[in-house]
This record gives sequence, C-alpha cells and structure tokens, in this order.
Amino acid sequence: MTTSAPETVASGAPLLRCLAIYRRMPVRFVLTATMLFGVNLALIAQQGLVGRAVHEAGVGKLVVAGPAGLDYDRAWFWVALLLGLSAARAIVQYGAGLMSLWIGQELLTHLRERIMIQVQRLDLTYHWRHGVGEMVTRMTRDADKVRDALINFWRQMFETGVVVLISVALLCWYSPWLGVVPLALMLTGIAMLAAQADALVLLDRKIGAAYDAVTQDLSEGVHGVRVIKAFGLQDARIARFDAHIATFRRETRKAIAHAARSVPLPQAVIALGHAWVLGYGAWLVGHGRLDLGALVGALLVVNTLVLRIEGIGALLQIVADARASAARIWEVLDAQPEIVSGARPLPSGPLGCRLEGVSVAPLGDGAAVLHNLSLRIEPGEIVALVGATGSGKSILTALFPRLIEAGAGAVQVGSDGAGWRDVRELDLSELRRRVHVLPQECFLFSDTLAANLRVTAPHASDAELEAALDQAAAGELLERLPDGLQTKVGDRGITLSGGQRQRLCLARALLADADLLVLDDATSALDAATERRAIDNIRRRRDIAGRPVTMLIVSSRLPTILAADRVVMLADGGIAAQGAHAELIAASPAYRALMGL
Repeated sequence: MTTSAPETVASGAPLLRCLAIYRRMPVRFVLTATMLFGVNLALIAQQGLVGRAVHEAGVGKLVVAGPAGLDYDRAWFWVALLLGLSAARAIVQYGAGLMSLWIGQELLTHLRERIMIQVQRLDLTYHWRHGVGEMVTRMTRDADKVRDALINFWRQMFETGVVVLISVALLCWYSPWLGVVPLALMLTGIAMLAAQADALVLLDRKIGAAYDAVTQDLSEGVHGVRVIKAFGLQDARIARFDAHIATFRRETRKAIAHAARSVPLPQAVIALGHAWVLGYGAWLVGHGRLDLGALVGALLVVNTLVLRIEGIGALLQIVADARASAARIWEVLDAQPEIVSGARPLPSGPLGCRLEGVSVAPLGDGAAVLHNLSLRIEPGEIVALVGATGSGKSILTALFPRLIEAGAGAVQVGSDGAGWRDVRELDLSELRRRVHVLPQECFLFSDTLAANLRVTAPHASDAELEAALDQAAAGELLERLPDGLQTKVGDRGITLSGGQRQRLCLARALLADADLLVLDDATSALDAATERRAIDNIRRRRDIAGRPVTMLIVSSRLPTILAADRVVMLADGGIAAQGAHAELIAASPAYRALMGL
C-alpha cells in the first residue's frame, strides 16, 4: 500500500481524532496531569536545592564548628529535605504511572471495541474487498501503536513542557543567557526532528501494508490447514509466508536506517546546550557573577533538560508510526455501510418474496451477475433454485435479507393480502429475523453446542434445542457427543464432520422461526436420505405451526428438487426456465443437461 506525500502529511489529523478519546475520562486525565506536573516540578526543585546545598558547603555553612565540636544540623537538614522530596516524588510518580496504564488500557479497549462494532456494521462487499488479515492488523498492531503514542505523546510532551518551562526559568534566574541559548538550540533540534516525521509516516505505512500480508497469510494458514495438508501445499505456503516476512523485514530495516541517519544530528544540536551551560557558567563563576553551587544546579538542570528533549526523537518515531496506524484505523471507522436500515415494519402474516427487474454487480465495478431478473415466490411455497456454477444463485439468495444490495430493480417481501414492501424501506433487524439465509459455509463459534444453537434463540430451552436437532435430522448426534448439548465444538466446529456442521446450522436456522427460510446449498454435505428427511421434517413443522413457511432451496440434488413445489433455473443472469420438475424435463433441454438426464 503506497500513499502520496499530501496524503501522508494529512495523516496527522486521525491521530488528533484519537487524542479526543481523552474526553471520555476527564477526571483521570486531569488528575494524572496534575500528578505529573508535581513530579517534574519536584525534580527541578530538587536539582536546584542540590546546587544550593553545594553552595552552602563551599562557604562553610553546611558543617559549622562550634564550642561542642562540629555542628551537622544544617547538613542533616539538607539530607532530610532531599530524601523526603525524593520519596514524595517517587510515590506520586508511581501513582501517575498506574493512572497512565489505566488510561492506556481504556483507550485500547475503546479503540478495539469501535473497530469491532464497525467491522460488524460494514457490508459483505467491504469484507470482500478487504481481507481478514487487514481487519486483524487494525485491531491489534495499529490499535497498540495508537495507544502507545497517545500515552507517550501526551505524557512525555506534557512532562517535557513542564521541565522546559521550569528549567529555562531557573536558568534565566541564574543568568538570562544560561537559559536563552539552550532554549534556542532545543527549538532548532526539535524543528530538525519534526522535518523527518512525514518520511517516517510514509515508511510506516509501507510496513503496515507488509504486515497486513503477513497476517493474512497466517490467518489462511490456520483456517485452511486441511486444504494445505490435503494438497501438500506446506512448502509453497511456507515459501509465500517467508517472502512476506522478508518484505516486512526489509521495510522495517528501511525505517530503522532512516531514523538512525536522521535522529543523531538534531540530538547533537540539542546536546550543545549542555556544553554552553558548562562553558558560559564557568566564565560567570570566574568573573564572580555566579557562585559554584548555582553552576552545579544549572548543570543538573540542563542535563535533565537535554535528556528530555533528546527523547523527543524516539517519541517522534512513535508518533510517526501511530499517525500511519491512526489513518489506517480511521479508514475503517469512517467507512460507511452501503446498506442502511429502513424504518417501516414488515407486513404481518406469511411472507413471500419477489424480484422485479433486478440487476446485481456484487462489487459494484464488474459485469452484472444478474440482470433484469424478475421472480415471484408465494407465501408458503417451496421453490428449488438450480443453475450452473457461477450463475448467481448465492447472489440472488443474499438479496432478500439485504446481505447485498441490488444495483437496479426492486426486491420486495410480503403478500397480496398484506401488501408488498421494498426491502430498502424495512427495519433491517426485523427483516433478517424473519428472512433467514443459511449459507453453504457452516460457521460455528468456538463454544458449546447449546451456545451455538441459542445464537438465534437465546431463551430456548434444552427441550426446544433437542426438538430443533431432531427436525434437522441431527437427533442422533447428541448420543455420539460426550457431553451432549454442553460439548465444545472447537474453532469453527472443527471437531465435527461437514454433514454434522450443516445439520447443526440447519437446526439453528429452524430455531430462528423465520417466515422465509433460504437454504443456499446448505445440505450439500448430507446424504440424499438424510437431506430428504430434514426437508420433510421442515414441511411437517410448517404444517404443525399452522402458518406457511416460504422456502427457497438452492440445490442440485434430484431428491431435494422433487420435494419442491416449483423449480427455477438460472442461466446467463436471468431465469432460463421454471415450473414443476416433470414439466422442465419434458420442455427444457438445458434443464435436462443441467440435471444430467
């Protein structure tokens, strides 16, 4: 992923937007800032007091000879004062550190929560354009970098600002030129460091793109391990992963080399302030315009000042990385879903569906998979949808719950009695509750069998779960599982066979109790007898419920097709034929060829 210079410069704004998250915790933020101010004020005061103690030692006030011998009271006073100040500063600094960690974790949690919510909001087309690795990187590496920058940025900049203000004021109190020259050198060095920020941002964006590829490969290597092993792809996938790691390593080295070249010179300019205070301060001491203790205090103060300012180089590296990461995060957070919920409720009663002149190009930039297609399915009708691979069957089924949007035409649900309503006008959550699509890819969460089933019916009893499994022809599955409904199914249901996963997902769909149930090749892993038994159970469930459940079944199996009231065949982006199976066998050569008859 590359970016132009103007885009890189503009990428500072996203980090400022992230900085606004501190508004969520004003009390903690102000409390932490107050504690840090006190810590740094005490540090500079301690160094000034050391200089004062050295001065008293030089003029003989620290230890005084008296009638009873040497009097150490003044020395013990300074020891107690400095130790007490150090102890108080350590306690307050510890508290400020804890508060900073607390704030940092809340920032990270909030960022990741927002990204997760946005990932769930975005449409399927967005996820088709962006891989899993990219989303994982935004939530992990990028969010961590932004968190680190926000914590280090405000804390170090705030502390540095306090140190600069107090240190320069103290140096100027000793002598104006002791403070002015180090301040000028410091500003010059910071300007030199800031000039490198945009280049560092550009380098980090390249590192981020390389890291996306690494994460994507890692995700595919875990989720696709069966395919990799089955086809003996281990060496090829390892070589691909190594290539992406090498790219990531190469881009990282470039960024490190650039920082190594650009940071030392500004740091050297800033460090000249230390030499100036030493040389000019010694001149002042020699001419009696400054005492030795004040020079010691000034050296301690400027040493702290130089070390703090030199640390800005590392801070700018962190901030530059975070600017790129923040821009990548806001690219996700600013993306707007193309599918927005309407406000109208669905028609009451049974639901049918119809398409009128519908055209669909899934990614919006290619040829239409479906064009000018019209179809009507009556409430309670069971329709089998058939067609060659790539004919658009899955695209068509995704239109009814608005998983994807039609580019042209109207997608409607309802009935002649209750009226037909365009899905764009309807409440999206209600639409997807009453229009349920079961895809061929059966996804199970890494949880118990019962928890997976209750995804669509959170309050279902164990008896209802078992009834749904029976209707999905999966009743015997409970007898085979060691812990019944409480059995862990593993990541994506890895402990189960393909047919078992499909039946569990079918049971989950039945628990949703939808009015329009779409099976998108969702029984492809079942044997013909089990598939027919499941469909017959669904028919009986419909009859027992006393309300018609409309079904659209994508399948290429003859037993499933024979169970349908009507068959619709897709070809060339439209409906090539429709009718009863026997009618199509007699009238459509294309249908006979498709079915292998």
